[in-house]
Amino acid sequence: MTKGILGKKVGMTQVFTEAGELVPVTVVDVTPNVVLQVKSLESDGYDAVQLGFDDKREVLSNKPEQGHVAKAKATPKRFISEIRDAQLGEDIKVGDEVKADLFAAGEAVDVTGTTKGHGYQGNIHKDGQRRGPMSHGSRYHRRPGSLGAIINRVFKGKPLPGRMGGNTVTMQNLKIVRVDTDNNVLLIKGNVPGANKSYVTVQNSVKANTKKNLSKQKNKA
Repeated sequence: MTKGILGKKVGMTQVFTEAGELVPVTVVDVTPNVVLQVKSLESDGYDAVQLGFDDKREVLSNKPEQGHVAKAKATPKRFISEIRDAQLGEDIKVGDEVKADLFAAGEAVDVTGTTKGHGYQGNIHKDGQRRGPMSHGSRYHRRPGSLGAIINRVFKGKPLPGRMGGNTVTMQNLKIVRVDTDNNVLLIKGNVPGANKSYVTVQNSVKANTKKNLSKQKNKA
């Protein structure tokens, strides 16, 4: 089963561990999430919990949004996402809150976010290609080069100039260094995807759970 929470990347800092080690951490604000919908295999075809994070004014939301959050007696949210196969506590229901104490220090998590945008870039910067000679009559400097042998067609996957960044990325097996339940903040070791003030999803690590299950099976055997 999966547990997760929605948050906002605040920025990076560094803290000392109990062993005296200086560790760089990313501060993630996980102001209590509101459960907006609980989906089940019988009614929706899959199990999931829909969470809402970060209030917004009603004037910025439409009638369907307002009606959806009204069932949870909450205000419209800027960031709404589902946690598949979620295990967020016993008898979780619409209107409940999910807080930072869902996680504990030392746990491994996967963090999903949208990477920073880098605009339109050429093939040298974007794909790491080499430039051609800059002198001796060469007419090939920073161009992509041959587009293939077939006329009126570009092969799929051909490295070409284009937009960089703005991709949904998941960083796996990150460690939670500290959980601040008073301020609803998670301190996660290292960096996480996205710019400051961007939204992220924090879930328990898939790889860590797989390793635990394999070790349990080996011990039973």
